[in-house]
Parts: sequence; C-alpha cells; structure tokens
Amino acid sequence: MMARRAVHRPVAWGVGLLAAALLAGCAGGSARPQPAELPPHIGLIGVRQAWTARLPAIDFPLQVGVQGQQVMVAGSDGTVVTLDAASGRELGRASAGAPLTAGVGGDGRVSAVVTRDNRVIALEGGRELWRQKLTTQSYTAPLVAGGRVFVLGADRSLSAFDGRNGARLWHLERPAEPLVLRQAGVLQAVGNLLVAGLAGRLVGVDPDNGSVRWEAPIASARGTNDVERLVDLVGGVSRHEGVVCARAFQAAVGCVDTASGRVRWTKPASGATGVAGDGQRLFGAESDGRVLAWRADTGDRAWANESLQWRQLTGPLVLGRSVVVGDSSGLLHFLSREDGTPMDRMSTDGTGIAATPVAAGNTLVVVTRGGGVYGFVPE
Repeated sequence: MMARRAVHRPVAWGVGLLAAALLAGCAGGSARPQPAELPPHIGLIGVRQAWTARLPAIDFPLQVGVQGQQVMVAGSDGTVVTLDAASGRELGRASAGAPLTAGVGGDGRVSAVVTRDNRVIALEGGRELWRQKLTTQSYTAPLVAGGRVFVLGADRSLSAFDGRNGARLWHLERPAEPLVLRQAGVLQAVGNLLVAGLAGRLVGVDPDNGSVRWEAPIASARGTNDVERLVDLVGGVSRHEGVVCARAFQAAVGCVDTASGRVRWTKPASGATGVAGDGQRLFGAESDGRVLAWRADTGDRAWANESLQWRQLTGPLVLGRSVVVGDSSGLLHFLSREDGTPMDRMSTDGTGIAATPVAAGNTLVVVTRGGGVYGFVPE
C-alpha cells in the first residue's frame, strides 16, 4: 500500500515517524504483499504518447494544476513550469527559490506554491509577485480564484491573501489536531463558496470573510490513541452539480450537498488517496490496490476491481469510457467505467506516478517521481 506520513504538532520526528509506520501498516506484518500479476495487455482504447517534458525530481505531494489547455507542474527544487497540453510546449517557467511542500495552484495567470520554510509564493509570467510567511506548514496546493489566493494549512487552518499584493485578508483557525497528514487536503471553489476539508468534515466557508456557513461530517475520530483517532479528508474530490464527494483517510467516503451542507451518504472505506466521479458513480482506490465504484446517489457498491492489488495507486481520473489510475512502477491503468474491467495500459519512466493524472483538453497528462511529464492522446 502507499504509505502516508503523519506529523505531530509541534513536529516531533520520533512521533511522526512512528505514526507514519503505523498508518502504513500492511496486512501480514512488516513485509508488504507482492503486487498482483497484471492481466494481459488488451489495448481496447488506443492511446499513444504524444509528447514528454522534464522536471527536477518530485518528492512532495504534487497536485497538477489545469486551466483550459494549460498544465502547471513543479519540481521539488521550486521550479514551476506551465505547459501547453496539446503540444507539450513550455509556455512559462519560474522558480520559487526554495524546495516545495505544496503546489501548483493557478487561475491561468497567477500560480502559487508553498515552500518548505512555510512561505506561500505567487508567480506570474516567470516572475515573483509576492511571498508571505505562513504560521504552519502546508501540503495542499493553494487555490487561486476570484483575485485571491487561499491556503489550507497542515493544521487545517485556512487563510486568504490578496492575489495582487499578498495582503492577508482573513485567517480561520480550528482546534489543533495532535496528528495531521503530510499529504494534500481538500480545498475547492464551488460557486460562491469555498469548500475545505477540516479534520473529518467538509466545511463551507464564505470566501470574502472566512465565516463558516456549514459543516458536514464525512468521518469521526475513533480509537484510543492519537494515531487511531487521526481523521482527515484527502484531495482530490468529485464535484457534480453542487454535490462534492470526498474521502476521509482510511475511514470513509461520502457526498455532501454544498447548497445546504447536508450529508447525502457516507460509506466505510479504507483508502488514502482522493476520489473522482461522473455524476453517476464515484471511483476510488483502496489502500490494498482494489479500485472501487460506488453509486453516486446512494453510495451502494457498483463494482470492484482487484487486478491491481498492492500496486500503490494514485487517485483516479475519469476520462471518456475509462477510470485512469497510476501506480508506483510508473504504469497507467485504464479501467472500464461500467464494470471496472481492464481496457488499456501505458508505461512511463518506471519511477512511479507522482500525482493523480489530469486531463487538459484532449490530452491525458501524468507526472512521475523522476520528473517526467507525459502527454497521452487517443489514437
């Protein structure tokens, strides 16, 4: 399974590493089960590699930004690159000047990242617009929307900054959790609402002043110690007609009506990566490599694919007739949206897929741990 690190507040590396080991605990003791043997390559879809680009290596929770035909990616050293998804042509390059812990967010003009020394940096056209010191670490790509930059802290605090000059507009704090995940959380704009994952809840926040409009629990803390009681929402999410569905780390998946804050349903689930959906079904990868589909209206199980067990899968992407996931060996797997059967498979550089695949226009874009950026298109 894919390990997800937890950190203590304040960070105490002994506790953090212990928590990481416990959270990553695989069935059957310390030895990780061997990945399932892959089924024969069927090639039912017809996909070809159209272009490649290179970045420095990636060792942080990268989220690939998409705005129309533009794709925003970043390397761990602070390099931020904007690419044309159709051709792979580089449209812009900038540097944050320090290693990154989160990125990339953008609105097509301004992009934003967070550095290891807890600074949010806004970039435009290859130059730095501003930088601001944060009160905590962040592992979630900033959200750039409505002329503002929103930052979700590792402690699940939420801050808003003016997009042009970096002035802090408001700051929302929650009761501190003893452990937090070192991976991307939930931060999404839905109409005139900011939807964030704060502990095990989806929270609707007024983007103008930071006031909370509603809270919707996806999962609750359980267990007797800090590790067992860790509950947090992980990115990404599925959004369809005002309904947002999300995953609580190793606990549940659920859907919320963002107009009212009403929880539509929740179901137990044991995954560590985000979900995706098409309005009819919700898709996600469990920590043991099973890929599951739930009915979007009720949460009932639609299908399960067990052919990718123990391959350390990324979050899914819904693309055409397929659900696409990457794995730790650098393979892309295309499964049928209807029943989960394998449809196609593509390879990259073998260093592992670093982020959930994205679609920009007609191009599927994936980024590897080794810094490879690949564009795939239908044949």
